[in-house]
Amino acid sequence: MITFTLKRFLQLIPVFFGATLLVYFLVFATPGDPIAALSGGKPMSPAVESALRAQYNLDQPFWVQYFLYLKNLVTFDLGQTFSGQAVSDVIARAMPVTARLAVMALAIEAVFGIIFGVFAGLKKGKFFDSTVLVASLLVIAVPTFVLGFVLQFVVGVKLDWAKPTVGAGAPWGELVLPAAVLGLVSLAYVLRLTRTSIIENKNADYVRTATAKGLSRRRVVVVHILRNSLIPVVTFLGADLGSLMGGAIVTEGIFNVPGIGNLLYQAILKGESATVVAVVSVLVLVFVIANLVVDLLYAWLDPRIRLV
Repeated sequence: MITFTLKRFLQLIPVFFGATLLVYFLVFATPGDPIAALSGGKPMSPAVESALRAQYNLDQPFWVQYFLYLKNLVTFDLGQTFSGQAVSDVIARAMPVTARLAVMALAIEAVFGIIFGVFAGLKKGKFFDSTVLVASLLVIAVPTFVLGFVLQFVVGVKLDWAKPTVGAGAPWGELVLPAAVLGLVSLAYVLRLTRTSIIENKNADYVRTATAKGLSRRRVVVVHILRNSLIPVVTFLGADLGSLMGGAIVTEGIFNVPGIGNLLYQAILKGESATVVAVVSVLVLVFVIANLVVDLLYAWLDPRIRLV
């Protein structure tokens, strides 16, 4: 187990640094002058402009800027925003909000997606199966921002079941609606993936053997069919955690959530490379850790898999 974890960790190190290099280059190559954005398009004296470029290393070529960033990253110095705030402090305020939002969205898609997928798979061809397949296809076809605005208007404004926007502090209760919107498309994928896996496994030889031994229907489904069917679902959910946190930009914008998505969007507009790369680095780290946990879960879900 320890050898496997260390091996997987070492494999993921180049992924982390490769992602930061790619993002840093894309921010560097983005058209526009961040100093002009900082001044709001107003005239700035050459002395002040030169001092700002030197302060944020914008007077250096790309490779120098990137290696200076890596040097600071080793000492956990993520730099400063154009407003003078430490990037680490800004991320520390925004990250918990997005983490709560992503965890709630992941819980919603995992619980409801697996439950509906199991019942649809066990009742293949029946009315329930056909209904959830059509509903999931409809959810996948509609863009997230459309779903967000529709649910915000219907649930938040017309029915008044939830607040249409999230207030300061982003309490758990106010994050339910944006979390449902964020996880809705992934829920449809989890449902369809679970259904397909259940259908494949319920006719397997080991299931027929368990049934022939006289095991109860519930035990056959839970212990044998469901456990083996969850392997591809867990893979998807593990990868989706990082996607949920990175894809929260649209949802956070619709519901005014003060999270990492809003922070990343504003940093991209201002050309704050340090903030953008720092946020992406954190998201890559979350994605890497989530995939490592998924690999470790394989051995528990399927005894035939060995961690070597």
